[in-house]
Amino acid sequence: NYFNRASAPETEDFEYAEERAQALADAAALKRLAVDYMHPEVGVKTTDGASMGRNYFNRASAPETEDFEYAEERAQALADAAALKRLAVDYMHPEVGVKTTDGASMGRNYFNRAS
Repeated sequence: NYFNRASAPETEDFEYAEERAQALADAAALKRLAVDYMHPEVGVKTTDGASMGRNYFNRASAPETEDFEYAEERAQALADAAALKRLAVDYMHPEVGVKTTDGASMGRNYFNRAS
């Protein structure tokens, strides 16, 4: 075999192999960090039984974080955003059609009629 002969050059040096392994380990660590950042619902897993933390936002003595007026305004803004999303979906997907709840409403299609 051409590659296994005694006079064949080395295919990869030990230094390059170590460097490649280190680069792959760094990429795997960055991927873990990216997954942790993009999915905060997963939570943090620890192996140390002595580690602990304190939540300063849900304690009984924490100050009120949102006023009633701001909560109403936020709810209104979210409702407006949901209505705009429905309009955007209706605009971008005309194949869905129009659904009506009024039995007396009607319309005429001028594009598919026989005459």
